[in-house]
Amino acid sequence: MKKSIVLLGTITFIFLFNESALTQSLLYTAPLGVQAYTFRRSIDIDLAKTLDTIKMMGFTEIEGGGANPEQFRKFCDERGISIPSTGASYEQLVRAPDSVAWKAKILGAKYVMCSWIPHENGVLSFENAKKAVADFNRAGKILKENGLIFCYHAHGYEFQPYENGTLLDYIFNNTNPDYVSFEMDIFWIQFGGGDPVALLKKYGSRWKLMHVKDMRKGTKKDLTGLTSPENDVALGTGEINIPAILKEAKKVGIKHYFIEDESNIITVQVPQSIIYLKTLKE
Repeated sequence: MKKSIVLLGTITFIFLFNESALTQSLLYTAPLGVQAYTFRRSIDIDLAKTLDTIKMMGFTEIEGGGANPEQFRKFCDERGISIPSTGASYEQLVRAPDSVAWKAKILGAKYVMCSWIPHENGVLSFENAKKAVADFNRAGKILKENGLIFCYHAHGYEFQPYENGTLLDYIFNNTNPDYVSFEMDIFWIQFGGGDPVALLKKYGSRWKLMHVKDMRKGTKKDLTGLTSPENDVALGTGEINIPAILKEAKKVGIKHYFIEDESNIITVQVPQSIIYLKTLKE
């Protein structure tokens, strides 16, 4: 047995491992990425210091952008952090897709994701989904003309029943694959009653990106796309089958994964999640 000491931020982890385990294949082999929302309490206050922390933790990719894309790109470049994906609101995509494309290109991003479809009273209606399909197809075409890939980040409220499936199926089936791809947030998919592995199998390569996170065991689920941050727990400690999802994600060709932690204790949970991913075996 050997002892390994891992330093992440102000937290030290000491664990034992068997030398024979080193011959096993690591399950997670992609670059280590993080969603900027994880550091929402500090990133807009002191971008440089927050990116220093992100670099120290070992992240080499970030999904984000900030209000000043030139500065965000410069600070990331200085720390060896790439920006494969950035976000845009639904309203920005509808009103100013060219501006969205301009910002993404400054950042050096390849993907633009949108994580929310506007809807009222906590219920996504067919009319909401139908409008989103048209808006996504239109914006996605403009982004493609600018060399970018648009991804809709499903948020769990799309599992309203529709015909023989759900409104998420409707969105997949009625958006143009040339213009619209998807980002899977495994927490929100499961929260809405979906099966992440089954949906990866069903829609294959249309999934381009993934938010990696875990859900407290026994969390009450619904179709609001909203829950307490206390239900966001460190990877490997909740109810989501992370290994099965990562195995299927590899098969469908996802190359960018972002740890997103919406809890109030990220200084504890994010290092735990990193170690879990880094030591997960096939």
